[in-house]
Amino acid sequence: MLDAGLKTQLTQYLQNLRQPIELVASLDDSKGSTEMKALLEDIVSTSDKVSVNFAGTDARRPSFTVERAAKDASVRFAGLPLGHEFTSLVLALLHVGGHPPRLDAEVIERIKGLEGDYRFETYFSQSCQNCPDVVQALNTMSALNPRISHVAIDGALFKDEVEARQVMAVPTILLNGQPFGQGRMEVEQILAKLDTGAADRMAEKIKSKDAFDVLVIGGGPAGAAAAIYAARKGIRTGVAAERFGGQVLDTMAIENFISVTHTEGPKLATALEQHVKEYEVDVMNLQKAAGLVPAKTVGGLHEVKLENGASLKARTVILSTGARWRNVNVPGEAEYKNKGVAYCPHCDGPLFKGKRVAVIGGGNSGVEAAIDLAGIVAHVTLIEFDSQLRADAVLQRKLASLPNVKIVTSAMTTEIHGDGGKVSGLSYKDRNSDATHRVDLEGVFVQIGLVPNTEWLKDSGVALSNRGEIEVDYRGETSIPGVFGAGDATTTPYKQIIIAMGEGSKASLSAFDYLIRLPAEEAVAA
Repeated sequence: MLDAGLKTQLTQYLQNLRQPIELVASLDDSKGSTEMKALLEDIVSTSDKVSVNFAGTDARRPSFTVERAAKDASVRFAGLPLGHEFTSLVLALLHVGGHPPRLDAEVIERIKGLEGDYRFETYFSQSCQNCPDVVQALNTMSALNPRISHVAIDGALFKDEVEARQVMAVPTILLNGQPFGQGRMEVEQILAKLDTGAADRMAEKIKSKDAFDVLVIGGGPAGAAAAIYAARKGIRTGVAAERFGGQVLDTMAIENFISVTHTEGPKLATALEQHVKEYEVDVMNLQKAAGLVPAKTVGGLHEVKLENGASLKARTVILSTGARWRNVNVPGEAEYKNKGVAYCPHCDGPLFKGKRVAVIGGGNSGVEAAIDLAGIVAHVTLIEFDSQLRADAVLQRKLASLPNVKIVTSAMTTEIHGDGGKVSGLSYKDRNSDATHRVDLEGVFVQIGLVPNTEWLKDSGVALSNRGEIEVDYRGETSIPGVFGAGDATTTPYKQIIIAMGEGSKASLSAFDYLIRLPAEEAVAA
Protein backbone atom coordinates (compact mmCIF):
# COMPACT_ATOMS: atom_id res chain seq x y z
CA MET A 1 0.00 0.00 0.00
CA LEU A 2 2.78 2.44 0.96
CA ASP A 3 5.70 2.92 -1.40
CA ALA A 4 9.28 2.54 -0.22
CA GLY A 5 9.76 6.29 0.23
CA LEU A 6 6.73 6.68 2.50
CA LYS A 7 7.74 3.63 4.51
CA THR A 8 11.18 5.12 5.08
CA GLN A 9 9.69 8.43 6.21
CA LEU A 10 7.19 6.68 8.47
CA THR A 11 9.96 4.61 10.05
CA GLN A 12 11.79 7.81 10.93
CA TYR A 13 8.67 9.52 12.31
CA LEU A 14 7.65 6.55 14.47
CA GLN A 15 11.02 6.57 16.23
CA ASN A 16 9.43 9.38 18.25
CA LEU A 17 6.83 7.04 19.79
CA ARG A 18 7.15 7.01 23.57
CA GLN A 19 4.48 4.42 24.33
CA PRO A 20 3.27 1.26 22.54
CA ILE A 21 0.14 1.66 20.40
CA GLU A 22 -2.26 -0.85 18.90
CA LEU A 23 -4.21 -0.57 15.66
CA VAL A 24 -7.59 -2.28 16.08
CA ALA A 25 -9.30 -2.83 12.74
CA SER A 26 -12.93 -3.63 11.93
CA LEU A 27 -13.00 -5.07 8.42
CA ASP A 28 -15.28 -6.87 5.98
CA ASP A 29 -14.77 -8.41 2.54
CA SER A 30 -14.85 -5.08 0.65
CA LYS A 31 -12.06 -3.65 -1.46
CA GLY A 32 -11.67 -0.83 1.08
CA SER A 33 -11.05 -3.37 3.84
CA THR A 34 -8.42 -5.14 1.77
CA GLU A 35 -6.64 -1.84 1.21
CA MET A 36 -6.93 -0.90 4.89
CA LYS A 37 -5.46 -4.24 5.97
CA ALA A 38 -2.49 -3.67 3.67
CA LEU A 39 -2.03 -0.12 4.98
CA LEU A 40 -2.05 -1.24 8.63
CA GLU A 41 0.39 -4.07 7.94
CA ASP A 42 2.73 -1.58 6.30
CA ILE A 43 2.51 0.70 9.35
CA VAL A 44 3.25 -2.16 11.76
CA SER A 45 6.32 -3.09 9.73
CA THR A 46 7.87 0.32 10.38
CA SER A 47 8.00 0.22 14.22
CA ASP A 48 8.24 -2.39 16.96
CA LYS A 49 6.08 -0.14 19.14
CA VAL A 50 3.06 -0.65 16.87
CA SER A 51 0.89 -3.78 16.80
CA VAL A 52 -2.30 -4.64 14.91
CA ASN A 53 -5.48 -6.48 15.85
CA PHE A 54 -7.94 -7.41 13.09
CA ALA A 55 -10.74 -8.47 15.46
CA GLY A 56 -12.38 -5.06 15.87
CA THR A 57 -16.17 -4.90 16.34
CA ASP A 58 -17.01 -1.38 15.20
CA ALA A 59 -20.15 -1.11 13.04
CA ARG A 60 -18.40 1.12 10.49
CA ARG A 61 -16.35 -1.07 8.19
CA PRO A 62 -13.68 -0.59 7.14
CA SER A 63 -12.40 1.37 10.12
CA PHE A 64 -9.59 1.21 12.64
CA THR A 65 -8.68 2.71 15.99
CA VAL A 66 -5.28 3.95 17.11
CA GLU A 67 -5.16 3.03 20.81
CA ARG A 68 -2.64 3.71 23.52
CA ALA A 69 -1.60 0.63 25.47
CA ALA A 70 -2.85 2.25 28.69
CA LYS A 71 -6.33 2.59 27.06
CA ASP A 72 -6.50 6.27 28.03
CA ALA A 73 -6.44 7.64 24.48
CA SER A 74 -7.67 6.59 21.06
CA VAL A 75 -8.72 8.01 17.72
CA ARG A 76 -10.62 6.27 14.92
CA PHE A 77 -10.54 6.49 11.14
CA ALA A 78 -13.56 5.18 9.22
CA GLY A 79 -12.11 4.87 5.75
CA LEU A 80 -8.60 5.18 4.40
CA PRO A 81 -6.75 8.27 5.69
CA LEU A 82 -4.85 8.88 2.48
CA GLY A 83 -4.53 11.94 0.25
CA HIS A 84 -4.63 15.06 2.37
CA GLU A 85 -5.39 12.93 5.45
CA PHE A 86 -2.20 10.86 5.45
CA THR A 87 -0.53 13.51 7.60
CA SER A 88 -3.50 13.24 9.99
CA LEU A 89 -2.78 9.51 10.31
CA VAL A 90 0.92 10.05 11.03
CA LEU A 91 0.17 12.68 13.68
CA ALA A 92 -2.47 10.45 15.28
CA LEU A 93 0.07 7.65 15.60
CA LEU A 94 2.59 10.03 17.16
CA HIS A 95 0.25 11.82 19.56
CA VAL A 96 -1.53 8.69 20.81
CA GLY A 97 1.96 7.22 21.18
CA GLY A 98 2.96 10.00 23.57
CA HIS A 99 4.85 12.36 21.26
CA PRO A 100 3.87 15.88 22.41
CA PRO A 101 1.81 17.97 19.97
CA ARG A 102 3.06 21.35 18.76
CA LEU A 103 0.65 23.41 20.86
CA ASP A 104 1.22 26.13 23.42
CA ALA A 105 1.37 24.82 26.98
CA GLU A 106 -1.64 26.99 27.87
CA VAL A 107 -3.72 25.41 25.10
CA ILE A 108 -2.72 21.89 26.18
CA GLU A 109 -3.79 22.61 29.75
CA ARG A 110 -7.13 23.99 28.57
CA ILE A 111 -7.76 20.80 26.59
CA LYS A 112 -6.86 18.59 29.54
CA GLY A 113 -9.06 20.68 31.80
CA LEU A 114 -12.25 20.34 29.73
CA GLU A 115 -15.01 18.73 31.78
CA GLY A 116 -17.72 16.56 30.28
CA ASP A 117 -17.78 13.86 27.64
CA TYR A 118 -17.26 14.91 24.02
CA ARG A 119 -17.93 12.43 21.20
CA PHE A 120 -16.86 14.05 17.93
CA GLU A 121 -17.47 12.79 14.39
CA THR A 122 -15.96 14.50 11.34
CA TYR A 123 -16.90 13.80 7.73
CA PHE A 124 -14.03 14.40 5.33
CA SER A 125 -13.01 13.76 1.73
CA GLN A 126 -9.52 12.81 0.62
CA SER A 127 -9.44 15.76 -1.79
CA CYS A 128 -10.43 18.33 0.86
CA GLN A 129 -7.60 20.67 1.85
CA ASN A 130 -9.65 22.12 4.72
CA CYS A 131 -10.41 18.78 6.40
CA PRO A 132 -6.96 17.88 7.81
CA ASP A 133 -6.92 20.86 10.19
CA VAL A 134 -10.20 19.71 11.76
CA VAL A 135 -9.25 16.02 11.85
CA GLN A 136 -5.82 16.74 13.31
CA ALA A 137 -7.19 19.17 15.90
CA LEU A 138 -9.80 16.74 17.20
CA ASN A 139 -7.40 13.78 17.09
CA THR A 140 -4.90 15.77 19.14
CA MET A 141 -7.56 16.72 21.67
CA SER A 142 -8.56 13.05 21.93
CA ALA A 143 -4.95 12.09 22.60
CA LEU A 144 -4.72 14.66 25.41
CA ASN A 145 -8.05 14.14 27.16
CA PRO A 146 -9.54 10.64 27.66
CA ARG A 147 -13.07 12.12 27.84
CA ILE A 148 -12.79 13.30 24.23
CA SER A 149 -13.21 10.80 21.40
CA HIS A 150 -13.08 11.38 17.67
CA VAL A 151 -13.81 9.42 14.51
CA ALA A 152 -12.88 10.77 11.07
CA ILE A 153 -15.28 9.42 8.42
CA ASP A 154 -14.60 9.35 4.69
CA GLY A 155 -17.89 10.63 3.29
CA ALA A 156 -17.28 9.08 -0.13
CA LEU A 157 -16.97 5.61 1.45
CA PHE A 158 -19.99 5.84 3.76
CA LYS A 159 -22.48 7.31 1.30
CA ASP A 160 -25.61 5.88 3.00
CA GLU A 161 -24.60 7.51 6.27
CA VAL A 162 -23.87 10.80 4.52
CA GLU A 163 -27.28 10.73 2.84
CA ALA A 164 -29.10 9.87 6.07
CA ARG A 165 -27.42 12.71 7.96
CA GLN A 166 -27.69 15.07 4.97
CA VAL A 167 -23.99 15.87 4.98
CA MET A 168 -23.42 18.01 1.88
CA ALA A 169 -20.17 19.79 2.73
CA VAL A 170 -16.88 18.81 4.26
CA PRO A 171 -15.56 19.03 6.81
CA THR A 172 -18.79 18.59 8.79
CA ILE A 173 -18.39 18.10 12.53
CA LEU A 174 -20.90 16.50 14.88
CA LEU A 175 -20.64 16.58 18.67
CA ASN A 176 -22.57 13.95 20.57
CA GLY A 177 -24.67 13.37 17.45
CA GLN A 178 -25.57 17.04 16.94
CA PRO A 179 -24.18 19.59 14.44
CA PHE A 180 -21.14 21.38 15.86
CA GLY A 181 -19.46 23.09 12.92
CA GLN A 182 -18.61 23.11 9.22
CA GLY A 183 -15.50 24.24 7.42
CA ARG A 184 -11.95 24.71 8.60
CA MET A 185 -11.48 24.84 12.38
CA GLU A 186 -8.30 24.75 14.40
CA VAL A 187 -7.78 23.71 18.02
CA GLU A 188 -8.23 27.25 19.34
CA GLN A 189 -11.53 27.68 17.47
CA ILE A 190 -12.87 24.37 18.76
CA LEU A 191 -11.81 25.25 22.28
CA ALA A 192 -13.51 28.64 22.01
CA LYS A 193 -16.82 26.89 21.25
CA LEU A 194 -16.42 24.38 24.09
CA ASP A 195 -14.98 26.79 26.66
CA THR A 196 -17.54 29.60 26.67
CA GLY A 197 -15.50 31.80 28.99
CA ALA A 198 -12.45 31.80 26.74
CA ALA A 199 -13.54 34.80 24.65
CA ASP A 200 -14.04 36.99 27.74
CA ARG A 201 -10.67 35.99 29.14
CA MET A 202 -8.98 36.78 25.84
CA ALA A 203 -10.73 40.16 25.65
CA GLU A 204 -9.43 41.07 29.11
CA LYS A 205 -5.94 39.96 28.11
CA ILE A 206 -6.03 42.09 24.96
CA LYS A 207 -7.27 45.16 26.85
CA SER A 208 -4.13 45.11 28.99
CA LYS A 209 -1.72 45.25 26.05
CA ASP A 210 0.44 48.32 25.50
CA ALA A 211 0.22 50.29 22.27
CA PHE A 212 2.02 48.85 19.23
CA ASP A 213 4.32 50.70 16.86
CA VAL A 214 2.80 48.70 13.99
CA LEU A 215 -0.49 46.82 14.26
CA VAL A 216 -1.35 44.56 11.34
CA ILE A 217 -5.01 43.66 10.86
CA GLY A 218 -5.22 40.38 8.93
CA GLY A 219 -3.02 37.30 8.81
CA GLY A 220 -2.90 36.38 5.13
CA PRO A 221 0.17 36.72 2.88
CA ALA A 222 0.05 40.53 3.01
CA GLY A 223 -0.35 40.62 6.79
CA ALA A 224 2.36 38.04 7.41
CA ALA A 225 4.84 39.89 5.19
CA ALA A 226 3.99 43.20 6.86
CA ALA A 227 4.54 41.72 10.32
CA ILE A 228 7.90 40.20 9.41
CA TYR A 229 9.21 43.41 7.85
CA ALA A 230 8.08 45.46 10.84
CA ALA A 231 9.52 43.08 13.43
CA ARG A 232 12.86 43.03 11.63
CA LYS A 233 13.06 46.78 12.29
CA GLY A 234 13.02 46.06 16.02
CA ILE A 235 9.75 47.89 16.67
CA ARG A 236 6.79 46.63 18.69
CA THR A 237 4.62 44.66 16.25
CA GLY A 238 1.23 42.99 16.64
CA VAL A 239 -1.07 41.00 14.35
CA ALA A 240 -4.81 40.63 14.92
CA ALA A 241 -6.30 38.07 12.53
CA GLU A 242 -9.69 36.43 12.20
CA ARG A 243 -7.85 33.31 11.01
CA PHE A 244 -4.14 33.27 10.34
CA GLY A 245 -3.49 32.34 6.72
CA GLY A 246 -6.63 34.01 5.39
CA GLN A 247 -7.97 32.99 2.00
CA VAL A 248 -4.80 31.00 1.27
CA LEU A 249 -6.19 28.34 3.60
CA ASP A 250 -8.94 27.71 1.03
CA THR A 251 -6.58 27.51 -1.95
CA MET A 252 -5.77 24.14 -3.48
CA ALA A 253 -2.78 24.02 -5.82
CA ILE A 254 -0.36 26.99 -6.00
CA GLU A 255 1.95 26.76 -9.00
CA ASN A 256 2.84 30.42 -9.65
CA PHE A 257 4.64 31.28 -6.41
CA ILE A 258 8.05 32.17 -7.79
CA SER A 259 10.84 29.70 -6.86
CA VAL A 260 8.32 27.15 -5.53
CA THR A 261 7.06 25.00 -8.39
CA HIS A 262 4.13 23.58 -6.44
CA THR A 263 2.59 23.93 -3.00
CA GLU A 264 -0.85 23.96 -1.39
CA GLY A 265 -2.60 26.74 0.49
CA PRO A 266 -2.67 25.21 3.99
CA LYS A 267 1.00 24.27 3.69
CA LEU A 268 1.92 27.82 2.69
CA ALA A 269 -0.24 29.27 5.47
CA THR A 270 1.55 27.12 8.04
CA ALA A 271 4.91 28.27 6.71
CA LEU A 272 3.79 31.91 6.91
CA GLU A 273 2.72 31.52 10.53
CA GLN A 274 5.93 29.74 11.50
CA HIS A 275 8.01 32.46 9.83
CA VAL A 276 6.13 35.22 11.67
CA LYS A 277 6.65 33.42 14.99
CA GLU A 278 10.42 33.44 14.40
CA TYR A 279 10.22 37.13 15.38
CA GLU A 280 8.89 38.96 18.40
CA VAL A 281 5.43 39.45 16.95
CA ASP A 282 2.37 39.41 19.20
CA VAL A 283 0.00 37.21 17.16
CA MET A 284 -3.66 37.46 18.26
CA ASN A 285 -5.54 34.84 16.26
CA LEU A 286 -9.34 34.46 16.07
CA GLN A 287 -9.77 38.21 16.52
CA LYS A 288 -12.15 39.96 14.14
CA ALA A 289 -11.88 43.72 13.69
CA ALA A 290 -15.13 45.64 14.18
CA GLY A 291 -14.11 49.28 13.83
CA LEU A 292 -11.27 51.75 13.37
CA VAL A 293 -10.99 55.03 15.28
CA PRO A 294 -8.21 57.09 13.65
CA ALA A 295 -5.82 59.16 15.73
CA LYS A 296 -7.00 62.72 16.36
CA THR A 297 -3.57 64.13 15.57
CA VAL A 298 -0.72 63.12 13.29
CA GLY A 299 1.51 60.81 15.30
CA GLY A 300 -1.26 59.96 17.77
CA LEU A 301 -2.62 56.52 18.55
CA HIS A 302 -5.11 54.78 16.28
CA GLU A 303 -7.62 52.45 17.92
CA VAL A 304 -8.88 49.18 16.45
CA LYS A 305 -12.03 47.84 18.07
CA LEU A 306 -12.49 44.08 18.08
CA GLU A 307 -15.71 42.09 17.89
CA ASN A 308 -15.19 40.68 21.40
CA GLY A 309 -15.33 44.19 22.90
CA ALA A 310 -11.60 44.70 23.38
CA SER A 311 -9.53 47.39 21.67
CA LEU A 312 -5.95 47.66 20.47
CA LYS A 313 -3.96 50.88 20.00
CA ALA A 314 -1.07 51.56 17.66
CA ARG A 315 0.98 54.41 16.22
CA THR A 316 0.51 52.92 12.74
CA VAL A 317 -1.99 50.39 11.39
CA ILE A 318 -1.71 48.18 8.32
CA LEU A 319 -5.07 47.02 6.95
CA SER A 320 -4.72 43.63 5.22
CA THR A 321 -8.05 41.93 5.82
CA GLY A 322 -8.18 40.24 2.42
CA ALA A 323 -11.28 39.11 0.58
CA ARG A 324 -13.84 36.29 0.58
CA TRP A 325 -15.94 34.45 -1.99
CA ARG A 326 -18.69 36.63 -3.43
CA ASN A 327 -22.26 35.44 -2.91
CA VAL A 328 -24.86 35.30 -5.67
CA ASN A 329 -27.34 36.93 -3.26
CA VAL A 330 -30.44 35.21 -4.61
CA PRO A 331 -33.27 33.53 -2.68
CA GLY A 332 -32.21 30.11 -1.44
CA GLU A 333 -28.46 30.69 -1.35
CA ALA A 334 -28.20 31.40 2.37
CA GLU A 335 -30.89 28.86 3.28
CA TYR A 336 -29.11 26.02 1.50
CA LYS A 337 -25.47 26.90 2.21
CA ASN A 338 -23.71 23.61 3.02
CA LYS A 339 -26.94 21.84 2.07
CA GLY A 340 -26.14 21.77 -1.61
CA VAL A 341 -24.78 25.30 -2.05
CA ALA A 342 -20.98 25.09 -1.92
CA TYR A 343 -17.96 27.26 -2.67
CA CYS A 344 -15.14 24.69 -2.76
CA PRO A 345 -15.35 22.09 -5.54
CA HIS A 346 -12.17 20.36 -4.36
CA CYS A 347 -13.58 19.87 -0.85
CA ASP A 348 -17.23 19.09 -1.50
CA GLY A 349 -17.16 17.68 -5.03
CA PRO A 350 -16.80 14.02 -3.94
CA LEU A 351 -20.07 14.28 -1.97
CA PHE A 352 -21.93 14.90 -5.25
CA LYS A 353 -20.62 11.83 -7.07
CA GLY A 354 -23.13 10.70 -9.67
CA LYS A 355 -25.38 13.73 -9.11
CA ARG A 356 -26.26 16.82 -11.16
CA VAL A 357 -24.73 20.16 -10.25
CA ALA A 358 -24.39 23.70 -11.52
CA VAL A 359 -21.38 26.02 -11.43
CA ILE A 360 -22.14 29.74 -11.36
CA GLY A 361 -19.32 31.76 -12.94
CA GLY A 362 -17.44 31.60 -16.22
CA GLY A 363 -14.05 32.95 -15.18
CA ASN A 364 -11.00 30.77 -14.54
CA SER A 365 -12.28 29.64 -11.13
CA GLY A 366 -15.69 28.67 -12.47
CA VAL A 367 -14.41 26.82 -15.53
CA GLU A 368 -11.74 25.00 -13.51
CA ALA A 369 -14.43 23.97 -11.02
CA ALA A 370 -16.66 22.68 -13.82
CA ILE A 371 -13.78 20.66 -15.31
CA ASP A 372 -12.94 19.13 -11.92
CA LEU A 373 -16.55 18.30 -11.13
CA ALA A 374 -17.21 16.77 -14.55
CA GLY A 375 -14.94 13.88 -13.60
CA ILE A 376 -17.00 13.15 -10.48
CA VAL A 377 -20.64 14.10 -11.02
CA ALA A 378 -23.22 12.96 -13.56
CA HIS A 379 -23.70 16.37 -15.20
CA VAL A 380 -22.51 19.96 -14.86
CA THR A 381 -24.40 23.06 -16.00
CA LEU A 382 -22.13 26.10 -16.12
CA ILE A 383 -24.00 29.40 -15.88
CA GLU A 384 -22.34 32.68 -16.90
CA PHE A 385 -23.92 36.14 -16.71
CA ASP A 386 -21.87 37.55 -19.59
CA SER A 387 -22.43 36.69 -23.25
CA GLN A 388 -19.22 34.65 -23.28
CA LEU A 389 -16.95 32.84 -20.85
CA ARG A 390 -14.07 34.85 -19.42
CA ALA A 391 -11.71 31.97 -18.63
CA ASP A 392 -8.41 31.35 -20.42
CA ALA A 393 -8.82 29.85 -23.88
CA VAL A 394 -7.08 26.60 -22.94
CA LEU A 395 -9.58 26.05 -20.12
CA GLN A 396 -12.52 26.83 -22.38
CA ARG A 397 -11.34 24.27 -24.93
CA LYS A 398 -11.01 21.62 -22.24
CA LEU A 399 -14.47 22.40 -20.89
CA ALA A 400 -16.05 22.25 -24.35
CA SER A 401 -14.57 18.79 -24.90
CA LEU A 402 -16.38 17.27 -21.92
CA PRO A 403 -19.56 15.36 -22.84
CA ASN A 404 -21.37 15.86 -19.53
CA VAL A 405 -21.11 19.67 -19.40
CA LYS A 406 -23.64 22.22 -20.64
CA ILE A 407 -22.59 25.86 -20.97
CA VAL A 408 -25.24 28.56 -20.59
CA THR A 409 -24.21 32.18 -21.23
CA SER A 410 -26.17 35.44 -20.93
CA ALA A 411 -27.90 33.86 -17.93
CA MET A 412 -28.76 35.54 -14.63
CA THR A 413 -29.30 33.19 -11.69
CA THR A 414 -32.56 34.18 -9.99
CA GLU A 415 -33.21 31.53 -7.33
CA ILE A 416 -31.86 28.35 -5.76
CA HIS A 417 -34.61 25.89 -4.93
CA GLY A 418 -34.76 23.25 -2.21
CA ASP A 419 -37.08 20.87 -0.43
CA GLY A 420 -36.44 22.33 3.00
CA GLY A 421 -33.46 20.08 3.65
CA LYS A 422 -31.30 20.27 0.55
CA VAL A 423 -30.99 21.84 -2.90
CA SER A 424 -33.34 20.55 -5.60
CA GLY A 425 -32.84 23.01 -8.45
CA LEU A 426 -31.84 26.40 -9.80
CA SER A 427 -33.64 29.03 -11.88
CA TYR A 428 -32.05 31.51 -14.26
CA LYS A 429 -33.29 34.18 -16.65
CA ASP A 430 -32.12 34.32 -20.25
CA ARG A 431 -30.88 37.92 -20.56
CA ASN A 432 -31.61 37.97 -24.29
CA SER A 433 -35.21 36.77 -24.19
CA ASP A 434 -36.17 37.33 -20.52
CA ALA A 435 -37.41 33.73 -20.47
CA THR A 436 -36.97 31.91 -17.15
CA HIS A 437 -35.61 28.37 -17.02
CA ARG A 438 -35.32 25.86 -14.19
CA VAL A 439 -32.60 23.22 -13.90
CA ASP A 440 -33.22 20.25 -11.61
CA LEU A 441 -30.05 19.37 -9.72
CA GLU A 442 -28.61 18.54 -6.32
CA GLY A 443 -25.72 20.97 -5.96
CA VAL A 444 -24.70 24.53 -6.80
CA PHE A 445 -21.06 25.67 -6.73
CA VAL A 446 -20.62 29.46 -6.61
CA GLN A 447 -17.46 30.80 -8.29
CA ILE A 448 -18.05 34.48 -9.09
CA GLY A 449 -15.05 36.23 -7.66
CA LEU A 450 -14.17 38.00 -4.44
CA VAL A 451 -15.46 40.79 -2.22
CA PRO A 452 -13.09 42.71 0.11
CA ASN A 453 -13.46 42.32 3.87
CA THR A 454 -13.84 46.05 4.53
CA GLU A 455 -17.40 46.52 5.84
CA TRP A 456 -15.99 47.34 9.26
CA LEU A 457 -14.18 50.39 7.81
CA LYS A 458 -17.18 52.19 6.31
CA ASP A 459 -17.51 54.73 9.15
CA SER A 460 -13.78 55.07 9.83
CA GLY A 461 -12.92 57.79 7.33
CA VAL A 462 -10.72 55.43 5.30
CA ALA A 463 -11.52 56.08 1.62
CA LEU A 464 -13.02 53.06 -0.14
CA SER A 465 -13.63 52.49 -3.84
CA ASN A 466 -17.09 51.80 -5.23
CA ARG A 467 -16.23 48.09 -4.89
CA GLY A 468 -15.41 48.53 -1.22
CA GLU A 469 -11.64 48.26 -1.71
CA ILE A 470 -9.28 50.35 0.42
CA GLU A 471 -7.82 53.11 -1.72
CA VAL A 472 -4.03 53.12 -1.47
CA ASP A 473 -1.27 55.01 -3.24
CA TYR A 474 2.04 53.69 -4.54
CA ARG A 475 3.41 53.60 -0.97
CA GLY A 476 0.45 51.74 0.45
CA GLU A 477 -0.83 54.85 2.22
CA THR A 478 -4.57 55.30 2.78
CA SER A 479 -6.49 58.55 3.14
CA ILE A 480 -5.60 58.63 6.86
CA PRO A 481 -2.02 59.45 7.95
CA GLY A 482 -0.44 56.51 9.71
CA VAL A 483 -2.90 53.98 8.29
CA PHE A 484 -1.72 51.78 5.43
CA GLY A 485 -3.30 49.05 3.31
CA ALA A 486 -2.06 45.93 1.54
CA GLY A 487 -3.31 42.84 -0.27
CA ASP A 488 -6.64 41.80 -1.74
CA ALA A 489 -8.63 44.28 0.36
CA THR A 490 -7.06 47.23 -1.48
CA THR A 491 -7.29 48.82 -4.91
CA THR A 492 -3.96 47.29 -5.92
CA PRO A 493 -4.69 45.32 -9.12
CA TYR A 494 -4.09 41.60 -9.66
CA LYS A 495 -5.12 39.64 -6.59
CA GLN A 496 -2.20 37.24 -6.36
CA ILE A 497 -0.39 35.79 -3.33
CA ILE A 498 3.03 37.01 -4.43
CA ILE A 499 1.70 40.51 -5.10
CA ALA A 500 0.01 40.60 -1.69
CA MET A 501 3.30 39.69 -0.02
CA GLY A 502 5.11 42.45 -1.85
CA GLU A 503 2.40 44.98 -0.98
CA GLY A 504 2.49 43.91 2.67
CA SER A 505 6.25 44.39 2.77
CA LYS A 506 5.93 47.78 1.10
CA ALA A 507 3.21 48.94 3.50
CA SER A 508 5.35 47.90 6.46
CA LEU A 509 8.39 49.77 5.18
CA SER A 510 6.17 52.80 4.57
CA ALA A 511 4.85 52.56 8.13
CA PHE A 512 8.39 52.45 9.49
CA ASP A 513 9.37 55.42 7.33
CA TYR A 514 6.31 57.29 8.67
CA LEU A 515 7.35 56.57 12.26
CA ILE A 516 10.96 57.70 11.93
CA ARG A 517 9.91 60.94 10.24
CA LEU A 518 7.55 61.98 13.03
CA PRO A 519 8.77 65.04 14.95
CA ALA A 520 10.39 63.96 18.20
CA GLU A 521 7.75 65.64 20.38
CA GLU A 522 4.91 63.88 18.53
CA ALA A 523 6.61 60.50 18.80
CA VAL A 524 7.01 60.96 22.56
CA ALA A 525 3.42 62.19 23.00
CA ALA A 526 2.07 59.14 21.16
